[in-house]
Amino acid sequence: MTLTLLRVAAARDSDGLERARTVVQPRPVAEVLGLAGLDHARRAAALSRQRSSRNGLDTRLQVVDASKLTPDPRLVCLLGESWCLAQRALPVRHVGGTLVLLVEAGAALPALPQTALADGRLQVDTTRFIPCSADQLDHHLASACPNALQDRAERRTALTESCRDWQSTRARNLGLAAILVLLACLMTWPAATFAAILCWGVFTLVITTVLKLISAVIFLRRPSAAKPARPLQMRNLPTVTVLVPLYKERDIASDLIRRLRRLDYPAALLDICLVVEAPDTLTRQTVAATDLPANMRVIEVPPGSLQTKPRALNYALNFARGSIIGVYDAEDAPHPDQIRMVVNRFAMRDDKVACLQGRLDYYNSRTNWLARCFTIEYATWFRIVLPGLQRLGLAVPLGGTTLFFRRHILERLGGWDAHNVTEDADLGIRLARHGYRTEMIETVTEEEANARPWPWVKQRSRWLKGYALTYAVHMRNPRQLWRDLGPRAFLGVQWLFLGTLSQFVLMPFLWSLWLIAFGLPHPLSGVMTGSLALCLAALFIGAELIGVAISALAVRDAGKPDLMKWTPTLHVYFPLAAVAAYKGLLELATRPFYWDKTAHGIFGPTSDRTGLRYGRPPPRHPGAAGSRRPG
Repeated sequence: MTLTLLRVAAARDSDGLERARTVVQPRPVAEVLGLAGLDHARRAAALSRQRSSRNGLDTRLQVVDASKLTPDPRLVCLLGESWCLAQRALPVRHVGGTLVLLVEAGAALPALPQTALADGRLQVDTTRFIPCSADQLDHHLASACPNALQDRAERRTALTESCRDWQSTRARNLGLAAILVLLACLMTWPAATFAAILCWGVFTLVITTVLKLISAVIFLRRPSAAKPARPLQMRNLPTVTVLVPLYKERDIASDLIRRLRRLDYPAALLDICLVVEAPDTLTRQTVAATDLPANMRVIEVPPGSLQTKPRALNYALNFARGSIIGVYDAEDAPHPDQIRMVVNRFAMRDDKVACLQGRLDYYNSRTNWLARCFTIEYATWFRIVLPGLQRLGLAVPLGGTTLFFRRHILERLGGWDAHNVTEDADLGIRLARHGYRTEMIETVTEEEANARPWPWVKQRSRWLKGYALTYAVHMRNPRQLWRDLGPRAFLGVQWLFLGTLSQFVLMPFLWSLWLIAFGLPHPLSGVMTGSLALCLAALFIGAELIGVAISALAVRDAGKPDLMKWTPTLHVYFPLAAVAAYKGLLELATRPFYWDKTAHGIFGPTSDRTGLRYGRPPPRHPGAAGSRRPG
């Protein structure tokens, strides 16, 4: 038998950038196992010289083709799967006090767990190392540590900050009790009950409008386009890992790969991971039939107790190689210079800026009326509202894609909550609670707008259900949330989650006021005076006009001024969210972790003035059906 032995000259500079050159030398397996193991003292000395060298010292390491090696399950159990994952090391054999570990070439020296040594379960006099490639080590880790990987994927987030202990039965009982109390109040005190509901609805509307106005003023007073940051020197560029979760993506995988090729960043430092579910044979076969660039690889997520996007991201995080972690969706078309912009911004900020959020736009914004309204809504949210929240010092709910994190902070916070169906918004709040900031960056990722009514309702119901879960989790201990965020950001969370949910849930109650206008019976008919009715009408019309003006400002900034004439139709668009809100609340009591998968690849680009600047999206496939991701 022959194994391939690579002699690698690796140098690591003060910023952690690694460069390597390899020479392939086939050698017999016996010779490889005899030569490849570097003992602890030699490897420690080499790493010490490597760190102390200003320009980086070439350290000769033997890299083994470890595909035929098998980690010892008994030793893995003794050392612990969590230790193996954390240290990226796997025990191969233990003979006569000598422990042989399979490690990644060029990685830091693993430290043996003291618990396994102290109780005498493992006698280690000498440690020897067999360096192998990162791909091979990842493969062995996935096979040898399934329990720890599943635990990290599903329970990485601390229980106090996760919704995984959500009790559907309790939620169902509380919901039924609330409905019965409301019905009893409406029958007993109809006028007072409607008046209280109306007051709360008006209050949340006023707060929302005021915050939008403040955000619009901040937008108008923003400085002119800043001078682009000076490009960083190549030797200082970090490795960036981009995670792209895919599920049932037959019609978009090849186009996604082609668009990701356009990213203008050194290929050796861009680690693109296509994250697919192991049971998803459709996507796996599609990707397998595609010619992947050298810096793209597939990470298969094994089945677990649930199947959600955040669980897949948590699993893939174990195998990421970059110090910056990015997330794209399957249909995304990012701007080519986006990664460079992210790296520059992180380099100019301290560690308190833990996350960067890019803008989202749609390449099929003229498909139909629903796509136009979706585009207007997103332009307002990502160009005016979210930057306003950032400037006001409030927690910024993240957008699910075009996100970039400092890896060590993301891992410190426990990654994504695998059970939360709006894991992005939840993570934004957790970042703020732990003292970190999110900044918006002026880079655009175009994606496909959901332009069919019922799929739109299903997608929005998932978002609103996740908002309710996130609010419930973080309001378990309001005093602690107040201490973590401070008064201003605490009130911002109330507006963002409770206010948003209230606006959509109370829409039918507010619509009922039309009965009074038409002279029909209503519980408030005897209470609503003419002056009060005029004040309410002025408030509603004023809020509507302000919303239209702000939305028009946003789409003009997005380079789509022809959509300005469609902004008044948002008055008809948002009631769809009321249907989604009630669907989401119902699922809180029945299927809280159910993931309504949004189908991609349905609509191609429309004749935008801007067009799809960063890569042609997939052709339209009218027969493509959306697939559900079960919770």
